[in-house]
Amino acid sequence: MLDGQRRDRLTRAVEEFTSAASGRAELARALCTACVHVLSGVDAAALTLRASARAEEMVGASDEWAVRLEEIQYTLGEGPGVAAFQDATPVLVADLGTDGVPWPAFSAAASAEGLAAMFAFPLRVGGIRLGTLDLYRRRSGGLTAVADAVLLADLATYALLEQNERAADDQLRMTLSYQDVNMATGMLAAQLRISLEDAFARLRAHAFSSGRSVLDVARDLLERRIPLDRLAD
Repeated sequence: MLDGQRRDRLTRAVEEFTSAASGRAELARALCTACVHVLSGVDAAALTLRASARAEEMVGASDEWAVRLEEIQYTLGEGPGVAAFQDATPVLVADLGTDGVPWPAFSAAASAEGLAAMFAFPLRVGGIRLGTLDLYRRRSGGLTAVADAVLLADLATYALLEQNERAADDQLRMTLSYQDVNMATGMLAAQLRISLEDAFARLRAHAFSSGRSVLDVARDLLERRIPLDRLAD
């Protein structure tokens, strides 16, 4: 458990980074920057809201490297962030290159981007799961301040909820919007007369085989740059 002074210090550090933020996207980026600043050895961070394999929104990231790594998890449907959300518990991977890592596709793709270690923490309120705080590291090694990271995930959760309540009827801008994925999935399902799950699996498989993100493939499909029959089999 964190003592009161430690908790207060982390809270003040987060407030320092987020005090000038306006809007959810800016707030989320500031929260991610705060995590990188506060947690020793963490090189990047991302905040992603999740509901299911197909429904997620990355609301903020500390840099473009974190954005790419989040896209890899979404495209492949596996990784520490996915597992942390599904199991509602932190997933700590000190060395992505070890044989025991249960996500071979993610491990290979993320390692190629320079990722060596990753630590994912669920965003939750009681029993309600909202998403994950994903922390990225370019060198292997454990996270020394796990308790701090858990508290930062909690602070991020309540900061986002509070901002969302203030923004009530505003159109909130996301760093990455996966609405195009949902639209492409529905279009593919209707045209091929298959389930949404099957349609999404085909989008994901095409993205993986072509070395692209699901988001890029979905946008190409919507713009008719990819013919539907290419995903028919």
